[in-house]
Amino acid sequence: MTRVQTIKEGSWLLLIFYLPGKKASERVGVWRKLQATGSLPLRNSGYLLPNTPANQERFAWLATSIRSVEGEVSVLQVDAIDDPSAEELRQSFRDERKKDYESLLRDIKEAGKKGQVSASQLARLKRRLEEIREIDFFESSLRGDAEKAIESLERPQTTRLAAGRLSVADFRSKTWITRPRPGIDRVSSAWLIKRFIDPKARFLFGSDPAVHPKAIPFDMFHTHGFGHEGDLCTFEVLCARFGIRDKAVLQIGQAIHDADFEEPKFGRQEGLAINRILKGWAKQGISDEDLLRRGADLVEGLYHST
Repeated sequence: MTRVQTIKEGSWLLLIFYLPGKKASERVGVWRKLQATGSLPLRNSGYLLPNTPANQERFAWLATSIRSVEGEVSVLQVDAIDDPSAEELRQSFRDERKKDYESLLRDIKEAGKKGQVSASQLARLKRRLEEIREIDFFESSLRGDAEKAIESLERPQTTRLAAGRLSVADFRSKTWITRPRPGIDRVSSAWLIKRFIDPKARFLFGSDPAVHPKAIPFDMFHTHGFGHEGDLCTFEVLCARFGIRDKAVLQIGQAIHDADFEEPKFGRQEGLAINRILKGWAKQGISDEDLLRRGADLVEGLYHST
């Protein structure tokens, strides 16, 4: 998922540094780190980034690294640059990211020619896309092309559901049941149900849904209701059955899939962190209801971070 960055118009960070001549290898290391930040060389004066909190942190860490190898460095906050103009600078940043996207698109095309793309290969391509988007400060025109190309690789990886589409109108004000000690798939599925399917949903926990015959089971073993189907986790099944196409939700689904199946199919790490937190809370003896509520809050925060 892409982090939203607020860039103040005409506000820049300028990093200027000096390393002794004998520090050739360290100079190469600094240059590579500058490349990773997405910074732009400003003639012979230094390296430029838009002034955002994330970029301030990037340059602060880089400055610390330079000083650790006996270098000298200053990070300046610049309100205006008269030449090149602000628009010329923005276009230069776009041009740099365009090269990155073009390289990625070539590799995506090459991977597609070979037919079925392995989970690890798809994960590597998705990580590259995320890394480029993270430093695509002014939205290159090729960003959308790269995202669509990745999506086209993902599509054949997803099993089609045999069951038909369902209407949310038939699932209002229901009671839903799942297994105790909810983990990442059950927590995120409950969040999805409450937010997009049944806003007045009530949740029960139990191992035998027959005890609550009117409740709708989800992510339970050997029962009707909603659960894993093929290579889809419960969250993904719910999205497919109810036609939920919200882009942020689908990205969350990829993170949940990777965490629930413990495989890097989509190359997303967010779900792994949430799952570890849930396991930690479970060890503290937190009730099932609180696990579900706290976990849903985490997923809601993830949803708004896109």
